[in-house]
Amino acid sequence: MTAETAHHWPVPPQDGYTVDDLLTLPDLPPHTELIDGSLVFVSPQRDFHSIVIDLLVAGLRRTAPPELRVRREMTVVIDKRNGPEPDVTVLRAAAVRSRTQTHFQARDVMLAVEVVSPDSEARDRDTKPHKYANAGIPYFWRVEMVGADQHPVVHAFELDKEARIYMPAGTYHDQVKLPAPYDIDIDLAAIDEL
Repeated sequence: MTAETAHHWPVPPQDGYTVDDLLTLPDLPPHTELIDGSLVFVSPQRDFHSIVIDLLVAGLRRTAPPELRVRREMTVVIDKRNGPEPDVTVLRAAAVRSRTQTHFQARDVMLAVEVVSPDSEARDRDTKPHKYANAGIPYFWRVEMVGADQHPVVHAFELDKEARIYMPAGTYHDQVKLPAPYDIDIDLAAIDEL
C-alpha cells in the first residue's frame, strides 16, 4: 500500500494555500510549512537536528535580555503565501501574547535559525534565507553537521537592509560568540553531553 492509497491528500486551491489555510486545516502533519502557497511536509527528525535545536535554545535563552524570547519550531508569517517554521526563533517579547499562540509575525523576529537536514537542504540554504531577508529579519543562522564527529557548524549572517540580502557574519565550529542581536555565547562542543 502506498501513501497515496492510504491517505486522502487535499487538493490545493487553484491559487495555492494561504497562511490562513496553514493555520486552520485539520490533521496536517507536525511542522508543516507554507512556502510560496505550497504545503511542505517534513521528514522525521534526526537525532542531530533535535539535540542541536535543544543546545541552541538553551544557549540563546541563557543570555537573552528581558525584551526578547526564544522559541523553537513555530510558524513565522511572512506574507499570505509564506509561513515557514524556523527551527529556532528569537523574537520580541511583546509578540508573545498567549500560551495558545501558534505563530508569530516576521516583523517581530530578530533571528531565524535553520538546522539543515537532508530533506531540507535547498530550503534551508536558499529559499528560506531569501524569504527571511526580504521580510527584514535582521539575523539568520544556518547550522550544518560536519566532520567525522558530526558536530554542528553555525554560519551566521546579518541583513544588509538596503539590498535585503544576508551578508556573512562568521562561521563558528566550537563556540558561537556574537554581540548581536544580543551578547550570545554558546558552547557547541556541549553537544557531546546531550
